[in-house]
Amino acid sequence: MIRVLTIDGMKSEVRRRRAAGLTVGFVPTMGALHEGHLSLVRESRRKADVTVVSIFVNPLQFGAGEDLAKYPRDIENDAALLEGEGVDVLFLPEAAEMYPPGFQTAVEVVRLQESLCGASRPGHFRGVATVVLKLLNIVRPEVVFFGQKDAQQAVILGRLAADLNLDVEVRVMPIVREPDGLAMSSRNAYLSPAERRAAAVLYRGIEEARRAFEAGERRAGVISARVREVIAGEPLARIDYVEAVGWPDLGCLDLIDRDALVAVAVRIGGTRLIDNTILVAKG
Repeated sequence: MIRVLTIDGMKSEVRRRRAAGLTVGFVPTMGALHEGHLSLVRESRRKADVTVVSIFVNPLQFGAGEDLAKYPRDIENDAALLEGEGVDVLFLPEAAEMYPPGFQTAVEVVRLQESLCGASRPGHFRGVATVVLKLLNIVRPEVVFFGQKDAQQAVILGRLAADLNLDVEVRVMPIVREPDGLAMSSRNAYLSPAERRAAAVLYRGIEEARRAFEAGERRAGVISARVREVIAGEPLARIDYVEAVGWPDLGCLDLIDRDALVAVAVRIGGTRLIDNTILVAKG
């Protein structure tokens, strides 16, 4: 595995691989890697000849008072994990490389960013869309991989690729979970032992949504209320949102008569965690 620090170096490396007739898969990350990230890497290795992983903690997607300064960083451990998975290229740009003096361009996918995490974190998805567009233009992969845990992000980036005619396939891979159901996340490292135990309530909440749906409940408000009731039973949990929306359009629903996303955001202590499940309408 080679490490590349500059945009020009990354472009040159990809051109060299493409000249040899190789296809490129890409996994963009912010580091602090876990099994969820590695599952994306393995899928990339199955689908493409060359796998590129980026690690870049993107300042544009952090709002005032969020955890940019303390976001977990362990480049050497991350690099060892990626090398063990057979990654070909690790792209490690600094913020000054990605956003040099005079940088002033931003990209937004307007409607899809207005609900769920977008309502709670103004400007977040503008930062995500901007950095991902830059990374895709630098790496030029045939296929890019994201996780379903960040479902709204995945939808937004798929729309970005379609609307701007990017020549890349966006693949969304299933959530990877801990044994108690908690979705793997770099931010789980912030949790104290008591908070970690409490965090399992997110999974219990979305499992309640699935049980209600499988039992025949189709009222989106009732399903959301059932999830809220489960999460409210955990003293350490503070609900940011619980919503059932159309999938993948994220539109409002009264009745779940088509595929739906049940998404939750909860604060456990000072840590904000998200999770979701997709309810598949039959027939």
